[in-house]
Amino acid sequence: MGLRIIQVDAFTNRPFSGNPAAVCVLEAPRPAVWMQAVAREMNLSETAFLHRESSGYRLRWFTPEAEIALCGHATLASAHVLWEEGHSRAPMLEFHTLSGLLTATRAGNWIEMNFPTEPVMPAELPPTLLEAIGAKPVFTGKTPVRFFVELESAEVVRKLRPNLSLLAQVPPGRLIVTARSDDPRYDFVSRYFAPGIGIPEDPVTGSAHCALPVYWAPKLGKKEFMAYQASARGGELRVTLTSDRVFIQGQAVTVMRAELVDQVEGQWLMVDG
Repeated sequence: MGLRIIQVDAFTNRPFSGNPAAVCVLEAPRPAVWMQAVAREMNLSETAFLHRESSGYRLRWFTPEAEIALCGHATLASAHVLWEEGHSRAPMLEFHTLSGLLTATRAGNWIEMNFPTEPVMPAELPPTLLEAIGAKPVFTGKTPVRFFVELESAEVVRKLRPNLSLLAQVPPGRLIVTARSDDPRYDFVSRYFAPGIGIPEDPVTGSAHCALPVYWAPKLGKKEFMAYQASARGGELRVTLTSDRVFIQGQAVTVMRAELVDQVEGQWLMVDG
């Protein structure tokens, strides 16, 4: 029997919306070159790989081009798969990751993840990046891993068509854009572009919401938010900010179960020695 790969739409309760991620639960660690090749084959923004470690799971995330340090939607998808496929009955899951220990807990029909906050500092943007955005910012800044921009309205965020080729030329090639929501159901809206790591636009980005509540808390005078990522697929997130952590809730739905055949696995195992 081959290795099972499950595709999950995260931050949604409807198939074909939210953010798709592939999840692969392994019996033992695999070489990074093999995981990268599988992620390239899946061609989704992230593919997650897990195996048992200590009291929880080792979790790694790969885009089609690189391993990354933190991914929210693929963590949500991983927790969903572990529970739905019967790998775990624990009410709280522990994930050992490049960003430290992360947890996922059942919250009714939602899954709550405990992530580190991501500070947002004011900063001037390079002229090339401003040209790439193609809209006048209200605020410009940076986090440790990406650029951050507030635009004048949710409508501008929704209609934005940045020059992704230019954006990719400005390391790290990742950009959050956000604005106050014009929909009373939500506090703010956002979109996320990351051509620098092979993701033109990420449909719904959990890790971006490590930074977004840090920015919006003092502006809106609150620490609990309902957020909407205004990509074509769209997705909802419940977000609660504490002093140094952010609790992100989302829903998930399985859309596909597939199998990586033994012949392919064997060929890669031979290549990797």
